[in-house]
Parts: sequence; structure tokens; C-alpha cells
Amino acid sequence: MLCSVSTSHDLDERFRNALTAWPANAHPNADPHATVRSDSGLTGALARELFDAQVTSRHLDLAARRLRAEGAGFYTIGSAGHEGNAGVAAALRPTDPALLHYRSGAFYAARAQQLAEGKVDPIRDVLRGIVASAAEPIAGGRHKVFGSTDLNVIPTTSTIASHLPRAVGLAFAVERSRQGISAGRHAADTGQPAVVPPTWPRDAVVVCSFGDASVNHASATAAFNTAGWADFTGLRLPLLFVCEDNGLGISVRSPAGWVGTTLKARPGLRYFHADGCDLADTYAVARSAVSWVRRHRRPAVLHLRTVRLMGHAGADAELAYRSNAEIEHDLALDPLLRTAHLLVDSGHAAPLELLSRYDEIGWRVQQTAAAVRDEPKLASAAEVVAPLAPRRPLRVAKLIARAGERAAGAMLAERDRVFGGRLPERAGPLTLAQSINAALTDLMLAHPQSLVFGEDVARKGGVYGVTKGLRDRFGPARVFDTLLDETSILGLGLGAGLGGLLPIPEIQYLAYLHNAEDQLRGEAASMRFFSQGAYRNPMVVRVAGLAYQKGFGGHFHNDHSVAVLRDIPGLVLAVPSRADDAAAMLRSCVAAAEVDGTVSVFLEPIALYHTRDLHQEGDGGWLSPYAAPDRWGDTHVPVGRARSHSFGAGDRLTILTFGNGVRMSLRVAHRLAEAGDGVRVLDLRWLAPLPLADIVREAGATGRVLVVDETRRSGGVGEGVLAALVDAGYVGLARRVAAVDTFLPLGPATDHVLVGEDAVERAARALLDA
Repeated sequence: MLCSVSTSHDLDERFRNALTAWPANAHPNADPHATVRSDSGLTGALARELFDAQVTSRHLDLAARRLRAEGAGFYTIGSAGHEGNAGVAAALRPTDPALLHYRSGAFYAARAQQLAEGKVDPIRDVLRGIVASAAEPIAGGRHKVFGSTDLNVIPTTSTIASHLPRAVGLAFAVERSRQGISAGRHAADTGQPAVVPPTWPRDAVVVCSFGDASVNHASATAAFNTAGWADFTGLRLPLLFVCEDNGLGISVRSPAGWVGTTLKARPGLRYFHADGCDLADTYAVARSAVSWVRRHRRPAVLHLRTVRLMGHAGADAELAYRSNAEIEHDLALDPLLRTAHLLVDSGHAAPLELLSRYDEIGWRVQQTAAAVRDEPKLASAAEVVAPLAPRRPLRVAKLIARAGERAAGAMLAERDRVFGGRLPERAGPLTLAQSINAALTDLMLAHPQSLVFGEDVARKGGVYGVTKGLRDRFGPARVFDTLLDETSILGLGLGAGLGGLLPIPEIQYLAYLHNAEDQLRGEAASMRFFSQGAYRNPMVVRVAGLAYQKGFGGHFHNDHSVAVLRDIPGLVLAVPSRADDAAAMLRSCVAAAEVDGTVSVFLEPIALYHTRDLHQEGDGGWLSPYAAPDRWGDTHVPVGRARSHSFGAGDRLTILTFGNGVRMSLRVAHRLAEAGDGVRVLDLRWLAPLPLADIVREAGATGRVLVVDETRRSGGVGEGVLAALVDAGYVGLARRVAAVDTFLPLGPATDHVLVGEDAVERAARALLDA
């Protein structure tokens, strides 16, 4: 009698001993189309196929443990006990987009069966992921994920529940495609072959699986709430959530009944429940759930009760927190044994026949593991980062220029109509807010797949009027208000971008972004990295932020913390300060999204939205004319290029700054130049990537550098700028002024902690006197 175990060897031995001891059915069923049980539509033929998928998944788990023990494998989170999800795959179509839980090995294998034989080899794919082979077809050895463009499986990482908001957004995009919202690209715009976004059938269903512990995560709560909210408002979302409930989050138990209770209580989500260890029950209920979602285009959740075998991962000693009785209970529910029982009891297979099939698949897994274990790994930093954030600036510039040609030519009449006969280039100098509004209008004309959404952006036109009139110009299908949840706003954008749309969501204030940042870090910026560019989620996130608002604020409305955004690999962070730059930079971000799938954060300084003057009241020095379309190519601002302003000879001091610091620095430079000191001010414009070449060039031109950084001293932008100078071998004088390390207070007390113009001037004069 075997003791309670959770090792790969003993789990394998249990299965063998059980099948060897079973008697054959005295009444074999020769009809493969007969069902394995009267209460299920699962035929014997399909059950045998799904048994193969389950066995494939099990052997992959066993191989992962062996490879890890040999020092050749690097991922041991397995699917043992969750193999019933093969029945969910069988209830779906291979054209239904899937975002899978990391215990979805059997689902992945079953979906591969649905394609022409041999088109996708799940055994080789998964094993290559386990050994971090550079030949792994989706992530290229960067992570072990379930993903395949042929299978319409979108790779997700191990971040708990972070893919659920994206799934909501993808369901939104799938349904929008039924309503005629374009998801195409303009091949003629770039002169290059069009980027073809994923296309799914009009009646496609999005499926998203996750573990029971994830239901407690804020990201999951946001997704459930948004799906329910959408359903309540009449917005159709063809989305099936699948909760695979094994009762454990590593060692933490889900309270008995909690998962079902919380899922049932979600408004707007139709609830289905099945025994995930019973393939016939899982398949029957999954078919009902999928059929309901496909027919009604509404969200539902399928709650599968599963077990977890062999612990959380290879290093997990579950006997430290589970009793022998608990482990024995789960082992008795092993889905492979339950499926084998179904086949034997219904006469569709003999025990030794199934054992033979088990060994046959196991042999193939072992042979494939031996073949891939020593395949080349990623061999350099350049190989690792290659798919992260490709930059094709010439194509971006060409797209912008051609959009300008169309706007000035074929679309001239339409553009005049949309602007109500008041074209912005004829309106005289504009404020920052007005310029962004005009640029958004032109961009939505040029990119019919673009959407603008967020809190208060539609009817109200934004808290600061930046999106005023867009809803009237383009209608509520393309410009709309969302519920007040930043995670859901970004998730909607992620899914929409994945579905071929071009989302331009707005986060109302920078401080509101912080509770949703993982949607950018863990999901948006990593999609190309973990799919080698096979999937992308182009997006431009507009954010109102930074400090210096007068008469309104506190730390939530004057937030100036951008450190976390600069730390996200591949993310573009744009900070325009002047009206003409804002329009050109926004065009660059949108064009980069379309050409390269770039994810950008476009951070708009609130205090400069409506500023008009520069040096003295009434001078209009902060206003700028809007470039006519035929000049968009000439006024293009490439990602990662700064703008230099020179005063006098510009030979004594270089000020490096951005955002609100630009206006303060220009005013100081003007006064210093009048006193005979030539100063140049470099507006960084891009905080990620930093304009390194421009920084080094302008610093070397004077040998004296003042960094004016409106963010906090610790973790602020100035640290990165100064480090870049050191790395480049700069040996001149350098100094910085930065904000105090504190949250911002309300009212005039902010003057004590923010960088002020007087402080800039004092630091500048100190450098000039040095």
C-alpha cells in the first residue's frame, strides 16, 4: 500500500497500479459515437482524444520534475489534478481566443488536437518552454507560457489574475468587430505590408482561466465588476471566466464554500458549476456555458472543482501544511483515473489498452525531452531584449507624413466637416490643452480603429476640457465614459489593442494610475516580450499629472511621481510642455503604436494646460500655432529626441529639464542672457527612453549642467539624467534642483517642497560663478 505522496514517481506508479488491477469490461462498446454516460454528450471517441490530452499534460508535468532534478529544467508549476480543463477546450472552438491559467496543460494539448494533425506539437512546445530553449515558438525561451497564434492562445505570465481585465477588454473588442468598428491597419500609410491584427469569427467567445485564490485579488475583482457593470448597462461581452478551484493558494486554503459563494454573488455573471475531476460532467457543463455565452454575448463564469497533485511546484513540500488524509483524498480524485474509469466502465476501452496509450505518450514525451534539453538558450542581452520594444522611426515618420498628406488632400472635406469649419491651424496660437484636443481629433480621423475612453472624457469632455467635443465629432461608440476604475480602464485598452483596435485611454490623474500600474508593467509592456511580437497591444495612455496647480490640489491632484513608469522595460514615457510639441509628440506615440505596437504613457502637465504667457502677462509666449497637415512631416518629433532652446551665445550653462521645469528654466535663461550669460535649455520631452545623445551633446557644449527636476529627489528623473552623463564620461560641473521627498500638501505650502523659479535661478548663478 502506497503512502500519501506528491512526488512525480509515486503519482506515476499509482496510475499504473490502478489500471493493472482493473478488470476489463465484459461488454465492450464498439460504437465510438455512443456517449460514455447518459447524462453527458461526451462520446467515446472524444473521451479517448481528451484522455490523450490529459495524459500528455500529466507526462509533461512528470518530465518537468525530472528535468529540474537534472538541472536542465527551470519551471515546475504543473497541471496535475487540473486535467479536466481538457473538457473546457473541447467545448470551445480553436478560433475562440484563450488566456490561460498556468495549470492549463490539458487544455493546451486538447486545443492542439482540434487543428490539423501535427500543425502544433504541444509536447515539443511545452518542453521547450520548460528548458528555456530559444527555439520555443511563442516566448523564445524568455518564460514558460501557454501561447500559440495557431491555437489562438494568448500568453499570460504568472502574475495573479492580472490577465482578467485584459480578457474583459478583448471580449469588448471581439464584440465591437461585430458592430463594424474597424480593426484594420492602413498599409498605404507606411508603404509597408499591413500589420494584420488577430481576427476572430463574429461569434467568437473569449475564455479566461484562473485559480481559486485569484478570486480575492484586486485585478480579478476589477474584471468581475467591470463585466457585471457592462452587462448591467447593456454592453455585450462574450466572455467565459473559468475558475479552476483546487482549494489552495500555495499553502493557504480557500475557506470551504467561499469561492462558489463569491462567484455566485457577482451581478451580471451567469454562474455554472462542474466537477473538474469528472471529464463527462466538465464537458457537459462547459458546453452549456459556452453555448449560453456564444448565443447571448454575455459574460459567465464556470466554476470547476479540481484537485492539486504534486504540490504547488517542484520545491513545494506540501506535507508541511497538508495532512496525509487530505492528500489521499485528492489522489483518489485524480482526473486521469476518473477518465480511465469512464472509458472502461462505458466499454470504450480496456484498462491495459489505456495503460499502453499512457506509456506510448510517456515515451514520446521522454524522447522529446531528451531532444530539446540541450537546445541553444538565449545567448546575449541583445537576444533577450530583441522583441521587447522594437523601434522603426523611419516608418513612424512616414506614417505621420502620409497621414498629413491625406488630411490635406483626400480627407480635406471630411476634416473640415469634423472641425465644424474651424480648422485648428487657422485658429491662431493655441494652449497646450487646445492643441492636444485638435491632435486627438486629427488622430481619430486618420486612425478609424482608434478609441478614446476614460472617466468623464465623453459628455463632460474631460475635467480640464481636453477631450471636449470629441464625442460629438465621432460618436459614443468611439468616445465613451467608463466606470471609475483605473485597472479596468487599462485592461479595456489592453484587450482592445490585442483585438486590433487602437486605444487611447485617459487616466484622470497621475495619482490614480498607481493602483493599476501592474496592468502596464505585468501585462501591457510584457506582451511583445513573451510572444516575440506575435501578439501586441498598442496603446497610448493619456495621463493628466505633475504638480503646480493653483487653487486646487493636494497630493492626489498634484502628483509628480513617475519613477515606476520609467522602470517599466519598453514603455515610452512622453512629457510635452509646449503646445506645438504636444501635438507632434502625440502623433508620434499613436504612429509608434500602429507601426510597432508601442505602449506609451503621454503625461500632460496639468498646470500648463491653459497657460498662455511666458515672460510677462499678455505676451502669449506659451501659445503655439497648430501645424497644418502638410507640415506634419516637417514638424515630426521622433521618440527619444529632445528640444533645445538657446539664449544669447548659449555657451556658459546647460539646463536639462522637462514638463513644468521647462517654463521656469526658459524664464531664468532669458534673465541670465540679458545679464550676459549665454544659456541653453534642453527640454527632454521623453523620459523613457531618455534622449541620451541630446543630453550628452548639450552638456558638453557648455561644461556646466543644471538638472531641473520637478519630481522628488529620491528616485526622480534627475538621478537618471546625471547617471547618463556619468556613463557617457561627462567631466564638467553638474548640479540639480529637485522636489523634497514628501507628499504634496494643500495650498501655498507646496511652495516649500516643490522646485521654484527662484531656486532654479540661484542654482544657475552658483554654477556660473563656479
